[in-house]
Amino acid sequence: MATSEELHKRRVEAVARGVGSTIPAYVDRAGGGTITDVDGREWIDFAAGIAVTNVGNSAPRVVEAVRAQVERFTHTCFMVAPYESYVAVCEQLNALTPGGFEKRSALFNSGAEAVENAVKIARHATGRPAVVVFDHAYHGRTNLTMALTAKNMPYKHRFGPFAGEVYRVPMSYPLRDGGLDGATAAARSIEMIEKQVGAENVAALLIEPIQGEGGFVVPDQGFLPALREWATAAGVVFVADEIQTGFCRTGDWFACAHEGVEPDLITLAKGIAGGLPLAAVTGRADLMDAVHVGGLGGTYGGNPIACAAALASMETMRELDLAAAARRIGAVMGERLRAIAAGDPRVAEVRGRGAMLAMEIVVPGTLTPDPAATAAISAACHAAGLLTLTCGTYGNVLRFLPPLVISDDELGRGLDILAAAFG
Repeated sequence: MATSEELHKRRVEAVARGVGSTIPAYVDRAGGGTITDVDGREWIDFAAGIAVTNVGNSAPRVVEAVRAQVERFTHTCFMVAPYESYVAVCEQLNALTPGGFEKRSALFNSGAEAVENAVKIARHATGRPAVVVFDHAYHGRTNLTMALTAKNMPYKHRFGPFAGEVYRVPMSYPLRDGGLDGATAAARSIEMIEKQVGAENVAALLIEPIQGEGGFVVPDQGFLPALREWATAAGVVFVADEIQTGFCRTGDWFACAHEGVEPDLITLAKGIAGGLPLAAVTGRADLMDAVHVGGLGGTYGGNPIACAAALASMETMRELDLAAAARRIGAVMGERLRAIAAGDPRVAEVRGRGAMLAMEIVVPGTLTPDPAATAAISAACHAAGLLTLTCGTYGNVLRFLPPLVISDDELGRGLDILAAAFG
């Protein structure tokens, strides 16, 4: 087997430079809470493929289901010759997602596709053009979702012009809001929408219940419900982007449930299928069914192998009660992270829910972001065998997304490495 060094030399000659990687090692196998590279080095995994392998890599039920499906058929295109597993995934999503109303689902390949289709559905159903998003938001890398995404570098820089009729308003960011509570922060955003866009022009209000790439920003209590209430009154489609927060990651199946928010549409991907590419839009039947036949779909959307993996993945989540596992992980991690913060003035805040946690790093005594220190801490983790990620508009947030099946021993060892990286 080639070494990581050898593989990297091949990569430089074969892979476009614009595709980056967090660590220089090349993976041989992974499972539970660890990754092993081709040189035999083990890494504690605090990334889960960016919140994808919630059930762990190569989860037994997923492997079994994928193997069985591959032997039956690999692809027909649901739009050409449909199959049961697509229908079964939609049935489960309709039942699992927040909201007691009648629902429909449609399946796609990636989170960005799900977001684009949610916008299509909202515009078609309302006849309105505008989409409202929030500061620090991340919604994808396609042309429309780059317009929806806030951060320029590396996601948007020199890739424009972008799709129009996208409007950005302030997010509730408690650390940086100067004490603004959730209801007041929502009122600020709503006033801006009404004055600068006009509620009658807005098709969709799109928000991550906890922001992902933007810095794991958890809005203050009351922010989401106030926006939901306004959207309902204004006839605006409330879209929850749960691509990173979904499927037990925050200690519930979906992050909206923490405040009892029932979105009109919800976009899903990442943790849905145990590592296989699948995404979905699930929502109110009247909205989903407003689109004409043939208006939604795609060649690979709801591929039968990915659907088989999703069904097995959701069954694993239920069987192992991974929502409860996320809460346990969050309790253990939160205590350790707060202990680190108490002894290091560079940590401005520890935040998150369940197994979606973060530390914001600043210049001591200020709220000035310190991306260099953040990168150095993460690099020290990598050097010691802990896979961590950074994020945030300012590049100064350490984010932690361990697989929800990580063992207590693996979690503890990872936290020990993290503590040592802070020095």
